[in-house]
Amino acid sequence: MSRIAKMPIDLPAGVEAKINGQNINIKGGKGAFDYTLNNHVEITQEGSQLVVKPKNESNKKHWAMAGTMRAITFNMVTGVSDGFEKKLELVGVGYRAQAQGNKLNLTLGFSHPVVHDIPEGVTVETPSQTEIILRGIDKQVIGQTAAEIRSYRPPEPYKGKGVKYADERIIRKEAKKT
Repeated sequence: MSRIAKMPIDLPAGVEAKINGQNINIKGGKGAFDYTLNNHVEITQEGSQLVVKPKNESNKKHWAMAGTMRAITFNMVTGVSDGFEKKLELVGVGYRAQAQGNKLNLTLGFSHPVVHDIPEGVTVETPSQTEIILRGIDKQVIGQTAAEIRSYRPPEPYKGKGVKYADERIIRKEAKKT
């Protein structure tokens, strides 16, 4: 049984939630979200809290879906109030990143530059040539964009060269012995 689904979601000051059947609309200082909840879950607002419950409390799959919907709703509330941020680092000689509007130009040791289109709702910054900071209100879109950028040149285990998350630890392999 899901324990996440049993915890209510506190709405911070400045965040409004409107529930219309299975649709939920959350507005905050950084933006707004619309989401349609799963049919096995119901959500209610009690004061400044949102409570997610399964429609059939004896069904394990309904409890699991209630936990998922609670996590998604919590991320929506956090996104519109605080926002999300993901940092990437480039490790390697000549590896560079440069933000230009909604495009990210990457030099990753290929014979051509890599241009990545940044989706709507995500802002990109490059404080230095080897750092990339992605910011936005949708946790899923931020994570997906970071994963796509990392996939151009994932870090390799011998020298650690490539695009890595700032908090990622690369486990190094020992070089071949002759």
